[in-house]
Amino acid sequence: MKQIWMPLIGGLILVYACTTNKVTGKKQLNIISSEQMMSLSDTQYKEVLSKSKVLTATADARKVTDIGKRIAAAVTQYYNAKGMQAEMATYKWEYNLIDSKEVNAWCMPGGKIAVYTGLLPVTKNDDALAVVMGHEVAHALAEHGKQRIHQQLGTELVSLGLQGMMAGKPQQTQAAFMTAFGAASTLGVILPFSRKQELEADALGLQFAAMAGYNPEEAIPLWQRMGALSAGNKPPEFASTHPAEETRIAALQKQMPEAKKLYEQAKRK
Repeated sequence: MKQIWMPLIGGLILVYACTTNKVTGKKQLNIISSEQMMSLSDTQYKEVLSKSKVLTATADARKVTDIGKRIAAAVTQYYNAKGMQAEMATYKWEYNLIDSKEVNAWCMPGGKIAVYTGLLPVTKNDDALAVVMGHEVAHALAEHGKQRIHQQLGTELVSLGLQGMMAGKPQQTQAAFMTAFGAASTLGVILPFSRKQELEADALGLQFAAMAGYNPEEAIPLWQRMGALSAGNKPPEFASTHPAEETRIAALQKQMPEAKKLYEQAKRK
């Protein structure tokens, strides 16, 4: 009976636990609520800060805060214009600069932003930094973190169902099959899904930075610098969670005319 019910349960979860994300307009699983995600994120954010050297009284720290506030204001205005005040009311924005050589930034659900000092020599200017921070905010608004958790849960459900179907087969056959399934799910589902999320965050983040009054054209040289930084030290695109810089630059160039319109509108305010 377990062999029959596991795939069926997985299917029922997919059917009955879906909602539509207000920013992307896409259906997504809602097994874990946004409230739960924000509570977990707040706890994790505080834990990260407690274990890190957080800079507060430097020019760079003030820069991160200023850019974060402008992006948050632009995003709030965007939500309000679409009648989504209730969704934005749950966001409690924070902006922190962490002293670390790591070239990274992130935004947790609820608007908890962290920028690492190692990123600043690569962004070089406020506009490029705003593009990165807008990208990270877009991940949070699109609930990409929650999607990845749900995706992993779905993969595990399918795996359990396959294990049941393979019961009775020789142990070596079972092991080989499950190893192949693991590779197929990673290369065929999880990594492409991550790359798709990155490109979605690029597009939304470019708009948010432009709406906040930052020049979106700085996104192109930014990703060129990112590409030069990682040249020769990354896997091929099909085996990577991030799209190749050439792929994302091409996508950003297509989105640039609309982003420039938003930028010009922001400058006139």
